[in-house]
Amino acid sequence: MEENTLLGGFDYNKIIEVAIDGFSKLAMAIAILVIGFWIVKKMMTLVEMSLAKSNLSIEVRSFLISLLSAVMKVFVLLAAIQKVGVETTSLVGLIAAAGFAVGMALQGSLGNFAAGIMIMVFKPYKIGDWVEASEKFGKVESIQIFTTAIVTPGQKTHIIPNGQVMEGVITNYSEKGNIRLELNVVMPYAESFPKVKNIIQEALKTVPVVIKNQEPVIGIETYDSHSVVLAIRPLIHPDDYWTATFDCYAAIKHAFSENNVKVAYSEGIELGDIGN
Repeated sequence: MEENTLLGGFDYNKIIEVAIDGFSKLAMAIAILVIGFWIVKKMMTLVEMSLAKSNLSIEVRSFLISLLSAVMKVFVLLAAIQKVGVETTSLVGLIAAAGFAVGMALQGSLGNFAAGIMIMVFKPYKIGDWVEASEKFGKVESIQIFTTAIVTPGQKTHIIPNGQVMEGVITNYSEKGNIRLELNVVMPYAESFPKVKNIIQEALKTVPVVIKNQEPVIGIETYDSHSVVLAIRPLIHPDDYWTATFDCYAAIKHAFSENNVKVAYSEGIELGDIGN
């Protein structure tokens, strides 16, 4: 019996050699992943700087960088797998064979990808626009391969699948530059509408974020059981949406109080005073 062969017929030198070789390949694979992903990150930074000098919009640049980063990371992953000893040709064949099944399982993701391309082409909104999509209102922060990120005025970030965005109604508040705020207040039937309209107009002039070069639209929207509902549409910049909403309502309430405009309460039909 040879010296390197011990009880049980095991060649421990051979086992150690295989183990060392395996650990070496695994260490190399991990190194490829770490270094490869680091290189991809640095390359994406350079690509982003190069694209910033082009005429491409920020949405297209963000989309291309996201796509290119994903593709390059796949190549790094394949290189690491090959280093372990797995034949990438057979692996690619296996992936291709399973592609249909994966595609069926990821129909939603593929739909989101297609919707992302449609957003890039038709541009229903761009980064920085104030929009309402999928019943979420906010400013578009980013447009990725599969999703759009919208930040609300309350600093909540909504990650919405692109497919879901394109399937619904998209309201772009920034498309025309400035927007008209949609406010409603009530006045009693006994009150004079021209008088109340003038009071509201003067109150809106005290709100700094209301654009002054165009008159606000003020009219009777409807009648309810106790009051006349007024529609008030001052012009503002989309970035001032919530500030304008709160400040306009506060200014109108104060003006009503100063001018002794009464309101009807839902509990009854009698008129009551309104405080400051």
